Amino acid sequence: MLQFAPDIRFPGLGLEIGDLPSGIMLPIGDGFEVKFYGIIIGIGILCGYLLACHCAKRKGISSDTVIDFLLYALIFSIIGARMYYVIFSWDYYKENPLQIFNLRGGGLAIYGGVIAAFLTLFVYTRVKKLSFLRMADCCVPGLVLGQAIGRWGNFFNCEAFGGYSDGFLSMWILKSKVYSGYITEELNSHIATYQGAEYIQVHPTFLYESMWNLGVMAILLLAHRKKQFDGQICLMYLGLYGLGRVWIEGLRTDQLILGNTGIPVSQLLAACMIIFSAAVLIRQFVKRKKEISR
Repeated sequence: MLQFAPDIRFPGLGLEIGDLPSGIMLPIGDGFEVKFYGIIIGIGILCGYLLACHCAKRKGISSDTVIDFLLYALIFSIIGARMYYVIFSWDYYKENPLQIFNLRGGGLAIYGGVIAAFLTLFVYTRVKKLSFLRMADCCVPGLVLGQAIGRWGNFFNCEAFGGYSDGFLSMWILKSKVYSGYITEELNSHIATYQGAEYIQVHPTFLYESMWNLGVMAILLLAHRKKQFDGQICLMYLGLYGLGRVWIEGLRTDQLILGNTGIPVSQLLAACMIIFSAAVLIRQFVKRKKEISR
């Protein structure tokens, strides 16, 4: 009976996925394979690039400039994502230093990648003598689209989910598919059985964030048409993405914690982004209103 149990269920939606394609999808040569997670990330990068080119073209920035920046950003974003994860998981990596370089073993944090991308853009625009804020405004809609698509990689890996939920969007994951370190005592105390198999019942936080990011993208694209100053769209991205992440990060079971404080690092960073974004946006709009009234 167990062998016929689906990997994923959404009882409230009446959906079941019998065999989740999370493993190897495309073998290339000897000893190298492309996994489904990597394919999803690749699709996200491509779609984000195309949207960034569209936004840049409307502002007189060539697609060659965007792809040139993207090539640098990809390299440094991967490094940044890995560094962020390693720093806040140091208790493990100080005992296993060689695993720091084992990217195929997992451990990339999106915030580290985003921070690295912004730093790369700052250096790139300084070298090329371009406007950092104007470029950032053109790139962030593509960035958040890439994030929305990339979250589905977490779905296929059965990771980055939330705590126990029996709500309408509750997701049931076959327990044997999940890394045991992500299963909390609360989840273990609410194990469900279906077709002879055990399931954990969780918040599908990958879905929450993906849908939130698509909403943020739509708002940013609408704001592009009537933006009042360079940097406005970038600031809106920081605030809106941070607002969703403050809520969603609080649900997840795989949080990176700040030392012994018990505070999720990404939740704290998201809160800082909201405050910074709101403060600068308010200051800029008040400043412009005063200039207009003179």
